[in-house]
Amino acid sequence: MAAYLQWRRFVFFDREVVKEPPGPEGAGGKPFALPSGIAVCDSGRGSLVFGDILGGGQIWFLPRSLQLSSFQAYKLRVTHLYQLKQHSILVSVGEDEEGINPLVKVWNLEKRDGGNPLCTRIFPAIPGNKPTVVSCLTVHENLNFMAIGFADGSVVLTKGDITRDRHSKTQILHEGSYPVTGLAFRQSGKTTHLFVVTTENIQSYLLSVKDYPHLELDTHGCGLHCSSLSDPSQDLQFIVAGNECVYLYQPDERGPCFAFEGQKLIVHWYRGYLIIVSKDRKTSPKSEFAGSEAQNSDKQVLNIYDLCNKFIAYSSIFDDIVDVLAEWGSLYVLTRDGKIHVLQEKDTQTKLEACLSMLFRKNLFEMAINLAKSHHLDSDGLSEIFRQYGDHLYNKGNHDGAIQQYIRTIGKLEPSYVIRKFLDAQRIHNLTAYLQTLHLQSLANADHTTLLLNCYTKLKDSSKLEEFIKTSESEVRFDVETAIKVLRQAGYYSHAVYLAEKHAHHEWYLKIQLEDIKNYQEALHYIGKLPFDQAESNMKRYGKILMHHVPNETTELLKILCTDYQPSGDNEGLGMLEGKKVNSEEFIPVFANNSRELKAFLEHMTEVQSDSPQGVYDTLLELRLQNWAHEQDKQIKEKLHNEALTLLKSGRFKTVFDKALVLCQMHNFKDGVLYLYEQGKLFQQIMHYHMQNEQYKKVIEVCELYGDQEACLWEQALGYFARKEEDCKEYIAAVLKHIENKNLMPPLLVVQTLAHNSTATLSVIKDYLVNKLQKQSCQIEQDEQRILKYREETTRIRQEIEELKASPKIFQKTKCSICTSALELPSVHFLCGHSFHQHCFESYSESDSECPTCMPENRKVMDMIRAQEQKRDLHDQFQHQLKCSNDGFSVVADYFGRGVFNKLTLITDLPPGKSATTIEAGLQRELLLHAKRST
Repeated sequence: MAAYLQWRRFVFFDREVVKEPPGPEGAGGKPFALPSGIAVCDSGRGSLVFGDILGGGQIWFLPRSLQLSSFQAYKLRVTHLYQLKQHSILVSVGEDEEGINPLVKVWNLEKRDGGNPLCTRIFPAIPGNKPTVVSCLTVHENLNFMAIGFADGSVVLTKGDITRDRHSKTQILHEGSYPVTGLAFRQSGKTTHLFVVTTENIQSYLLSVKDYPHLELDTHGCGLHCSSLSDPSQDLQFIVAGNECVYLYQPDERGPCFAFEGQKLIVHWYRGYLIIVSKDRKTSPKSEFAGSEAQNSDKQVLNIYDLCNKFIAYSSIFDDIVDVLAEWGSLYVLTRDGKIHVLQEKDTQTKLEACLSMLFRKNLFEMAINLAKSHHLDSDGLSEIFRQYGDHLYNKGNHDGAIQQYIRTIGKLEPSYVIRKFLDAQRIHNLTAYLQTLHLQSLANADHTTLLLNCYTKLKDSSKLEEFIKTSESEVRFDVETAIKVLRQAGYYSHAVYLAEKHAHHEWYLKIQLEDIKNYQEALHYIGKLPFDQAESNMKRYGKILMHHVPNETTELLKILCTDYQPSGDNEGLGMLEGKKVNSEEFIPVFANNSRELKAFLEHMTEVQSDSPQGVYDTLLELRLQNWAHEQDKQIKEKLHNEALTLLKSGRFKTVFDKALVLCQMHNFKDGVLYLYEQGKLFQQIMHYHMQNEQYKKVIEVCELYGDQEACLWEQALGYFARKEEDCKEYIAAVLKHIENKNLMPPLLVVQTLAHNSTATLSVIKDYLVNKLQKQSCQIEQDEQRILKYREETTRIRQEIEELKASPKIFQKTKCSICTSALELPSVHFLCGHSFHQHCFESYSESDSECPTCMPENRKVMDMIRAQEQKRDLHDQFQHQLKCSNDGFSVVADYFGRGVFNKLTLITDLPPGKSATTIEAGLQRELLLHAKRST
């Protein structure tokens, strides 16, 4: 809590009485007087707006030219006005008839209706059905909210376009037992709050959320006109002035308070100032709820407070203030006698000259500095305050405090002014601090640098000298590269290294570390902190040296550089930018004579970066094959064998198939060669490989695995075993068995192939020939049985046809084939034996000439006939199948069976009106379809 009695008082405003403008003859100078009875007012949009509360219902406008105008807004009186600052919209509350019947009217000042502002909306200001007096009014600048407070404690909220009835909704937001004395909207981003203050409490409503949740901020309130909303300089806080203190509130909590005593009558906020009108303590107190409505004889004090700098900017006594308005960059104080007093804020220079001189006389430099900063005094003016403050402290003997103020004058005050004061040896440490700051701000010249080094020398403090070199962030006045060279030649490697690192001379840093200090670990760590491009270039330049001395650490850095590099010292940017990476294939030469580290590097790259360059996979494969070829331990050799084979199976060698095959052949890696043959679908090479190694079982396995994809493998295998003079009967029998099952070769060709083998006797193919003959005999028998069956079926069908031609057809069906009900006339009968009610037939039949029950099957048969007709001319397909088939006779028989070689005549229904001879053709078609179904 801040007590205002301790605050300094200034006169930052000039007070004048508004006078009438000069007349045509130059007459003027009389105080401007408003009409009597004005008790409500507001300002905005270039005018002061007044309302007549004592009778008449007039609203008056006073522009800057003081040409007063008015119009009749209500029949009786105007009680409240609210002028929006960003829109030419005026909202008023008044009465058109006696009694408690307040009306809200919304006026558009830019549009006219018979010379008066256009009234766009009128509605009664009554909460529910209970008439009560309106106590306060506020409108949101976006025209979407309006709140009205009442003496009975109710608050009515209008949401939507307040200028129209159709686009807004009115509801009771708040109900209480105490009169509402103040309302204010607070907009922060997309969040809207409404502050509601009564005589006994303060609440905050959140209007951006459904159901409007609220929070009680305090259990005491204020009188009418004693609340306001601050600007962003005070974070849009809600100001409530009680008799003891002034409180500031956020939407969710109470903020600071100020102990401004006295009965508050009016509170406003203006350009960072808090304006309070309070009752003069020398007079009698007023009613708490009455606010500014006091007796005409009362004296009132108007105070203007600067809450940031804690001083009173203006204070004056007035006679019975009605309200304080802000317009045209000034404050206008309206008093009950109709006069208007204007408070014009002085310009910044005048205010500062008046107050700073007084503050300087009283040595209140801290307040002077804060005041100057709040009024945005230029840097020259601030520097003069700092100089005077420094001189004051210097004269008092506070040299440490004085040097701090002189440091704040750097850039404005001549350094020699300060240096002469501190040349005494006893004050040399203060001079050192000043010179260090001078260097930090890059304002020191060569003489200042020399003086600073002399100070370090006289103090005999080598640590200070080192501290200056290692902590100064200013731009030095000597060539850094030359200094590094000199320090290196003199053996001051640590200082040279620091300068090189500090000023980003990376090449010099690495040269000294690697060639002079031999600190390979630190050099590697330094490279890891460099930006990506520089880290890449230096690793290519010094990578072999580092790999020779610190192979493990170098390998780890290369892993990071090739995957997701970010400088190790860049903690701020870590994770904010996507890490860069280099082509890992370019760093393979760095690992010369370090095959173990190279293998670890390549394996890491393949694990974390599947899209590594092909050279990485090629080199890793070669390394694994070399290690496998030279390894003597069986267990390790087996592990290396599996690793190499796994890499081959990773699918990364499809584009370099030949290269991988050559590597496997060079190192005699048989499993790899076979795998690549398999991937390349070189099945014959796989079999030839096993034939060369006389691996008979493998030959059979290859045929079993790939014989379906390449049938000639079995023929080659049979020829291979036939040429062998060894006893291969077992393998020949296996091959013959498969040839027999798949019907891959004619028996005669098999006999001719085996005739070349002197060890193969007739017993080898005896079973094969016997089985072949048995199968052919069975096939002949099955064909004869099928022929007999077809002949019998044909005879039966012919008999049916003859019967249909020569004998009558008796229909004995007693039930409908569709509804299964008893058959009644009229009915429909088909030669297939199905009968239908005529109405069932007409409902379900798609054609008048087809049986609905047999039609699906008949259509299938017709589709098959049409398909056979379409395939009759497939000459090329027939020739191809005949050429590729091992059994050409079966192909020819299949095409004969499908009617390709026959001329097919498809008999369909003839149009109506044909002769009776067409009935026989239709009958033959029905019998044909019936025969097809029977088979």
